[in-house]
Amino acid sequence: MAEGIKNEEEKKSLNFIEQKVEKDLAEGKNGGRLQTRFPPEPNGYLHIGHAKAIALDFGIAQKYGGVCNLRMDDTNPQKEDTEYVEAIKRDIEWLGFKWGNILYASDYFQKLWDLAVELIKRGKAYVDEQTAEEIAAQKGTPTQPGQNSPYRDRPVEESLALFEEMNSGNMEPGKMVLRAKIDMASPNMHFRDPIMYRVLNMPHWRTGNKWNAYPMYDYTHGQCDYWEGVTHSLCTLEFVSHRPLYDLFVDWAKEVAGDDKPLDDNRPRQTEFNKLNLTHILLSKRNLLMLTKEGVVSGWDDPRMPTICGFRRRGYSPEGILKFIDKIGYTTFDALNEMALMESAIREDLNTRATRVSAVIDPVKLVITNYPEGKTEELTAINNPEDENSGTHEITFSRNLWIERDDFMEDAPKKFFRLGPGKEVRLKNAYIIKCSENPEECIVKDAEGNIVEIHAEFIPETKTGEANANMKIKGKTIHWVSVDHCVEAEVRNYDRLWMVENPRDEVANYSKSLGKERIDIEDMRHFINPNSLEIKTAYVEKWLTNAKPLDYLQFQRIGYYNVDTDSTAEHLVFNKTVGLKSSK
Repeated sequence: MAEGIKNEEEKKSLNFIEQKVEKDLAEGKNGGRLQTRFPPEPNGYLHIGHAKAIALDFGIAQKYGGVCNLRMDDTNPQKEDTEYVEAIKRDIEWLGFKWGNILYASDYFQKLWDLAVELIKRGKAYVDEQTAEEIAAQKGTPTQPGQNSPYRDRPVEESLALFEEMNSGNMEPGKMVLRAKIDMASPNMHFRDPIMYRVLNMPHWRTGNKWNAYPMYDYTHGQCDYWEGVTHSLCTLEFVSHRPLYDLFVDWAKEVAGDDKPLDDNRPRQTEFNKLNLTHILLSKRNLLMLTKEGVVSGWDDPRMPTICGFRRRGYSPEGILKFIDKIGYTTFDALNEMALMESAIREDLNTRATRVSAVIDPVKLVITNYPEGKTEELTAINNPEDENSGTHEITFSRNLWIERDDFMEDAPKKFFRLGPGKEVRLKNAYIIKCSENPEECIVKDAEGNIVEIHAEFIPETKTGEANANMKIKGKTIHWVSVDHCVEAEVRNYDRLWMVENPRDEVANYSKSLGKERIDIEDMRHFINPNSLEIKTAYVEKWLTNAKPLDYLQFQRIGYYNVDTDSTAEHLVFNKTVGLKSSK
């Protein structure tokens, strides 16, 4: 009885896709095999939305002992590049996944062409020479049937000859297309004689000049899945209405191949799930490319970008990203998730892995007046109190220190528990110090009245780790670095790139209100945060000269940072990942 309850609870914890997969495996569908695929188009860098698909495609295969292939959907040579292919591979590996095989839609160009020829011969496809506008006008509406093309019933031999001409390189792009002959009155708009091939007349980065006519996504996708042996084709919700067409093209491919296996048990199964939508983020590749080309950001990996490489450079951990995706789960309805939820997941993960270090971003000098001139001590700092195996490092203590300016207040209210006249605090890993009651004795100002130096005395017997270290005081513990034993560093504090919660809709509506057909960079600039990047000079402990690019750090009492890829031992650069607490 208890075992049955346990199994039922485990089943309830599965998402709906996992439940479906387990059911198919239990029923022996596809011979008991499990095979998925991740099929990105190499026309840009992957963004955080792709991370959700990666986690599902690869995660399902990993969980159930199957295989997930990486297949580049390279059917549009106008926008694709090997740079993007390599970036996609790096991002998948960084997230912690490995593909079974790397495949390309272009691997199947000849097979897709041969299938199209056979479909023409069987009266299931025809060459249409109407304009795109004429074809669109004849499609009808969801409540009104479409009209047949005047070329729909042209002789098979004529369509075959024209189809060959489409690939000759002599035909002007847009002059002719190959369409599937299905049903112009179908309530599913995708069935109204969809386009299978169009003329581009340009070389492909993998196949060279062999092809001038290229297949469309809807025609390509299902056949590639079928030929590869994919059992579960996992797509986002916009493909729900495409699923009947996906299945029909697979049926046609099986029919032409003479595959007599039962269709219900031996076919790729398309299942749709919700996209990852986040507030204050725009995920369109076209718009992201515009931001990079127009110099709004420094590149695809700018830490303000929602690309996987952008999050990597900013200091997000792959484990944190995957934990967030797991928390929000997979459903059959779209929702807008708060960016703060993702930041919380990242913060939670970094707490377990980030090395604690001292960095002073807005410095003021602190002089320990009773500490001997020229004396130094090497104090032990724990790298991460959440990880007993993280080790320690040394930080130098001396008479002259830098502390944060807002850790001192001249006219401090009663509940200000940091440094001020008559107040005492503990210096992290060091001593308790106390300022004189007399402001004139503990504050040095310049001619403009700005505080430039603070004087305090230390209590020798309160050194961290010694018997009186736990002496009770009202003041808090503050961080510091030694003036003569620290290094200057560039700190890049990032805020959200977009000032509005839903930039996708806000920008689109604004552009539409101006009578524009497409969003341009000026429309986007209207909603971009002008203060999304603040560059400051900070003082950090000297030990950080050994830090490597992308190391995870916690600047104590400030936030989580990482080492930027621009950083060198001679010029340290740190990116703010996320604050210690949510400020939104």
